[in-house]
Amino acid sequence: MTHHEHPDAALVRRGYEAFTHGDMATLESMMTGDCTQHVPGESQISGHYKGRDNVIGGYYRKLGELSGGTIRVALKGVYVDGRGHVITTHRFHADRGDRGIEMDGGLFFTLVGGKISDIDECVADIVEADSFWGTG
Repeated sequence: MTHHEHPDAALVRRGYEAFTHGDMATLESMMTGDCTQHVPGESQISGHYKGRDNVIGGYYRKLGELSGGTIRVALKGVYVDGRGHVITTHRFHADRGDRGIEMDGGLFFTLVGGKISDIDECVADIVEADSFWGTG
């Protein structure tokens, strides 16, 4: 059986690869200017990051700083509906001070015109994630 990957799935896979390699220029090129990422919980990283610059220069930069560059995300699955939505599952790991976290999560992407316009993030345990990232 031949597997033909949908273009939306290929785009999201490229995004995960770019994030893994710290290639923020590629990520930036994949997002609409008004892209928004929604981060669950009540920690210092939680909230709504509106605009490509805030997603990359705000949220992603903060993840890197708080984890001392240790954040890693392993993509587990990519699922498309063919109408501009992609759901992913992954496992992430980060260290912060003398603590570490390893947890399953997922992202729900909305794509418009072949670019990412919205990202909703979900985690397996919001309370634990909040505890790990702290309140600032």
